[in-house]
Amino acid sequence: MKLSIIIPVFNEEKTIAKILDKVLVLSILNVKKEILIVDDGSKDKTREIIDKKIKGTKIKFLKHSKNQGKGAAVRIGIKNATGDYIVIQDADLEYDPKDIKILVEEVRKGNGKVIYGTRLKRFPNLKEEERTAKFLLHYFGNRVLSLLISVLYFQWITDMETCYKLFPKKAVKKMNLKSRGFEFEPEITSKLLKQGYKILEIPITANPRGYSEGKKLNTIRDGIRAFWTLLKYRVSD
Repeated sequence: MKLSIIIPVFNEEKTIAKILDKVLVLSILNVKKEILIVDDGSKDKTREIIDKKIKGTKIKFLKHSKNQGKGAAVRIGIKNATGDYIVIQDADLEYDPKDIKILVEEVRKGNGKVIYGTRLKRFPNLKEEERTAKFLLHYFGNRVLSLLISVLYFQWITDMETCYKLFPKKAVKKMNLKSRGFEFEPEITSKLLKQGYKILEIPITANPRGYSEGKKLNTIRDGIRAFWTLLKYRVSD
């Protein structure tokens, strides 16, 4: 199996070096790894750090001249990916790349072709950032969206907004993905389900990044967009 790991990046100078270290050392038996970084118009030192970090490697580094949104960055990554399977890795430290191996193993076992790593098969632990109003709003907003997609597409999903989505390249090769922002998550989920793929969720570990640490998702604004996206793609392409 060849696995393409897409890393969308925007102003992540504090974390990009560490996440690249973790992805570079990730080893999965009998899996060839392809890493694609898509910088979405960063204005800090992110690009400089990446250029130094990937020197001498075969990592593909794609760049947007201006910020277009996470969805646009992931779409460019998908277009340039050559792997049999694709997985998305955020550039912060919320997700541990070691969990990618867990998702791949489920495919190898024949348990599914589309695997999501869920962070929400638990209650909020109400520690530090997780006890704040913003985090709780994000947590329950995600649960509402996951419930909506379960009702619309007849499959129970706990964490639609998870970064860790593992899917076959052939599933998205001819998919007309349009989203530019965070509404990419409900769009690709909707379209995978409409193609007849069943989504298997596997619990993963996560270290939620606080808004004070640079979390970019706006729960209300992006939640409304996600809600509309789910409804829209239920009846259209």
